[in-house]
Amino acid sequence: WSPLWMPQCWPFCWWVAVVLDHYSRRAMGVTVFRSLPTSLQVRSFLGRTIGTVGQSPKYIISDQGTQFQSEDFKQWCGRKGIRPRFGAVGQYGSIAIVERFIQTLKNECTRRLLTPFHRETIRRELLLFVTWYNQHRPHTTLAGRTPDEMYFACRPANTGPRYEPRLGWPRPAPCANPKTLIQGAPGVRLEMELSFHGGRKHLPVVALRRAA
Repeated sequence: WSPLWMPQCWPFCWWVAVVLDHYSRRAMGVTVFRSLPTSLQVRSFLGRTIGTVGQSPKYIISDQGTQFQSEDFKQWCGRKGIRPRFGAVGQYGSIAIVERFIQTLKNECTRRLLTPFHRETIRRELLLFVTWYNQHRPHTTLAGRTPDEMYFACRPANTGPRYEPRLGWPRPAPCANPKTLIQGAPGVRLEMELSFHGGRKHLPVVALRRAA
């Protein structure tokens, strides 16, 4: 309500666009705009992402914003062999995959920052988050895999042999999912190694090592 409201544009906010792969939950691209982006700006961003990946998607699932409802956008999709699909207006969860990612982006990144005023600075912070999210953050929907492990069909780190710190623990005894074999003998001493992706305290990378 006036006079307490602020316009939804720079320097009061950034508009963020993100492309997410539905299968692997991998963030394929992210960018920021000073104000509500036009259809041309959205198409340019999607085109750059497609160029980086080297392949067009079969579908683009989005909300029903004016950027995606324009004839130019529909023609652009047709030229690239893409079928646009839309979420239901005002219905939470109709585009749940990307909505969940945006919630994670807010909770684990942007709300932990002093929001930069320079576009390249905020874009760099978002790219750091996306890299960390893809490479290091286990995903519940993917049974603990990271999006990169799913996208590139790598063997998930959580399916490898595990350390067992409990002395005398029976080797054939079940463990939490995913069930894996014990590496070495039970009763091993461990140390936790904590680092931060890009030096950002909100992007932790945790590793367990055998203690010397």
